[in-house]
Amino acid sequence: MQFDAESLAALASTLVTTWGLRVVGAIAVLIIGRMAARWLRGLTKRALERGKTEPTLIPFLSGFVYSLAIAFVVIAVLGLFGIPTASFVAVLGAAGLAIGLAMQGTFSNFAAGVMLLVFRPFKMGDVVEVAGSLGKVQEIGIFTTTMNTPDNIQVIVPNAQIFGQVIKNVTGNDTRRVDLIMGVSYEDDLSVAKQTIERVVAAHPMVLEDPAPVVAVAELADSSVNFVVRPWCKTDDYFTVRWEVTRQLKEELEAAGCSIPFPQRDVHLFPAEQSAA
Repeated sequence: MQFDAESLAALASTLVTTWGLRVVGAIAVLIIGRMAARWLRGLTKRALERGKTEPTLIPFLSGFVYSLAIAFVVIAVLGLFGIPTASFVAVLGAAGLAIGLAMQGTFSNFAAGVMLLVFRPFKMGDVVEVAGSLGKVQEIGIFTTTMNTPDNIQVIVPNAQIFGQVIKNVTGNDTRRVDLIMGVSYEDDLSVAKQTIERVVAAHPMVLEDPAPVVAVAELADSSVNFVVRPWCKTDDYFTVRWEVTRQLKEELEAAGCSIPFPQRDVHLFPAEQSAA
């Protein structure tokens, strides 16, 4: 029994000496590493906020830095216990590659979402035309963008279909041009028609003086002489100006003696030749 007790004591001493310090060191690495990871997460968050990064992107990037730091801490702890970290990292890399290939569509949307949040081709509240849909942006997510169409239908578009295509930001600028075509009859006095159109456009309170509106004869069409009418207005007033100016032009042109023609076709009748008796 004396021999066994001495052997057990020696074994316990060896275990404490060999593994005790490693366990203590691993615990210390975990505690310090976690504190460092939190510090890095906070530092990243503050740096992104100072750089005026998109708010939606800040939690994700700071969380990614934290997770990456924790991964390094775990690898360091495994190394303390003699586990071959090179093989462990290789296995993780292979698993990550397999997951990436299986979810390449998802990662494509994720990458596009990050680019949208970083470069900001549009922001929440903008009216945009993307991927064949026109609507007001409600949310820019990491994987998808949510819009409401003018008839209040919610459209969710994958980000990969947005960033890789043409983006038309309707409300991206403060001002916008209204393009109208107004036709008058060939028998009307064109100078009277032009003066009437210019007067109506200039009198509208939402039409801007600079840039100056454009009124000009643009086309000799089949049934009418067409004027282009191009006033400028604030983007928010676009539809109001378009609808009101169109109505006022019809009323004022008719009051000035001009007519608004519609498509016409002349039919000429010729008597049929009488057949020989």
